[in-house]
Amino acid sequence: MSEVDSDGTDVQRAVVLDYLAHGLSDDGRPQYEKSPAGYALGVDDFQLYEVAFDEDERLTIGSEVVVEPPEEREVVTDASRVEYADLSSGAQSELEYAVADLVEEHEERFVDFYNEAQPITLRLHQLNLLPGIGKKLRNSILDERKRKPFESFEELSERVSGLHDPDEVLVERILQELRDDDLKYQTFVGRQQDGN
Repeated sequence: MSEVDSDGTDVQRAVVLDYLAHGLSDDGRPQYEKSPAGYALGVDDFQLYEVAFDEDERLTIGSEVVVEPPEEREVVTDASRVEYADLSSGAQSELEYAVADLVEEHEERFVDFYNEAQPITLRLHQLNLLPGIGKKLRNSILDERKRKPFESFEELSERVSGLHDPDEVLVERILQELRDDDLKYQTFVGRQQDGN
């Protein structure tokens, strides 16, 4: 969902996971010098960010902000990428809800993953990276999508016997990719999604 502004700028948006009005706890500066800070999750590529906010803005968890490029930021004064382990406990507990909301909001993009997933190697398919999807379920998905592309999560679960929560399966995989930076295959995290 990286938007391109009217002047052609690629804009990265993120969802606020935690808002710390008094700044980050590991910021050694005196309280009066600290600006509000927090953590955010990239809408497109699920990158995690540590962000500093404009002092005059009050933000709520779940707000969308622009993190890149700097000249497009309105309430964010600084943003840098971080790992899952760097998040505050509040941001870590909010992460699952934020990912689930993004998958639901951008259903078409994620249903398209089921329609377009490809083999990675001779023995491994992108669909097999999803939790709970083995050979049998993968083949059912592939057979069904040959007949007609899926149009919704509901249709996926109706047409593919054994695939009960196609959206939750994706959320689980995205969270795995966020929490474990040693995973061999990153399907969703850090990849720019085109055209949506």
